Amino acid sequence: MKTDAKKFLLQEKEIPEAWYNILPDMPVKPQPLLDPATKRELKADDLYPLFAEELAKQEVNTVDRWIEIPEEVRDMYKIWRPTPLVRATGLEKALDTPAHIYFKNESVSPVGSHKLNSAIPQAYYCKKQGVTNITTETGAGQWGAALSLAARHFGLELAVYMVKVSYNQKPYRRSIMQTYGAEVIASPSMSTKAGRKIITDNPNCQGSLGTAISEAVELAMSTPNCKYTLGSVLNHVALHQTVIGLEAEKQMEMAGEYPDVVIGCFGGGSNFSGISFPFLRHNLSGGRSTRFVAAEPESCPKLTKGEFRYDFGDEAGYTPLIPMLTLGHDFMPANIHAGGLRYHGAGSIVSRLKKDGFIDAVDIPQLETFAAATLFARTEGIIPAPESSHAIAAAIREANSAKEAGKHTVILFNLSGHGLIDMASYDRYFAGDLIDCKYNP
Repeated sequence: MKTDAKKFLLQEKEIPEAWYNILPDMPVKPQPLLDPATKRELKADDLYPLFAEELAKQEVNTVDRWIEIPEEVRDMYKIWRPTPLVRATGLEKALDTPAHIYFKNESVSPVGSHKLNSAIPQAYYCKKQGVTNITTETGAGQWGAALSLAARHFGLELAVYMVKVSYNQKPYRRSIMQTYGAEVIASPSMSTKAGRKIITDNPNCQGSLGTAISEAVELAMSTPNCKYTLGSVLNHVALHQTVIGLEAEKQMEMAGEYPDVVIGCFGGGSNFSGISFPFLRHNLSGGRSTRFVAAEPESCPKLTKGEFRYDFGDEAGYTPLIPMLTLGHDFMPANIHAGGLRYHGAGSIVSRLKKDGFIDAVDIPQLETFAAATLFARTEGIIPAPESSHAIAAAIREANSAKEAGKHTVILFNLSGHGLIDMASYDRYFAGDLIDCKYNP
């Protein structure tokens, strides 16, 4: 296959057979999860009341570099995986850059985003354990949509707490979840103790991922035979998403190139981890010197302006304490349209890697992301999700830097999802109604 081909495809048989666990390769491991009451390190069995047992074991596994993907999960992956790696020649031409820009197109999944990579194994492990009900939260709705499909496939009942501002901004995400049979509740709600307190304290609260997590955790802990599932932040979620980067490795080899910089948008870390960790392992072994850039919103810059410390993963303080870069679990982000990135903290693995200098981060204004998204749509034909547009904006910055330096740079970014259900945000952008929202500590 020619190296200038538009699309690089793998055969179905080359879908990864195992997920890559970066923890054994990290020079400094993340600090452990702690019990908030006793400050005691949590082991896998301490997490069993909240998560499926196999997921709890994956969460604390610092020994096994490769974890086998169950056959039932891999069979479902075959519906849309492997996903295409695309050379963005149209974007390169528009930028007049010597850089080569590639993107991994995760928008081709049945729900239009990368989130299905973890939703399927999480639902599978719950079903295998005999769980009948699961709960979760969702920001923009991509995770909720993915888990709704996975829950339906495995015969699980699902309740989704959707951040209220996105519940209202993105009604068709809600419709997708309901089509698959999930119950969708705007968060904060009156259905939980956590939600009622938040509404009492702030009747006009539009919610956050931290709020929605509190409600989903509370419901899971008070419902018989029910487990909580999470779409980002935790180690086992990052693990499942490594199918993205493992495929991209093989595809870049087919293209005859290797990335100088790898980029992913950043909310809690799922798609950034998925595209970057398989390549990062070669840096950790001393074989490569690729740069890794996490692109987060200017209004929610936990990687660039957060504090590295233990914090709760939710607003009410129900979760274990997580060592993370955080803006504070009670931080209420601005109502930007990239709802999936409005999270106060970063996962413990990414936080450790950022602290130790293995990854970089940039925070990008909302208007710049929509300008980048529009250019990408007009040159590559795909309308990206507002979240993914942060990665595109970061890639454009890198390509422009390459042009200024007259340097050939190979850029790879993860197109984590399409924006066909986010057109209301594009309408507002074209009407001039969107603004940049800066972080207010």
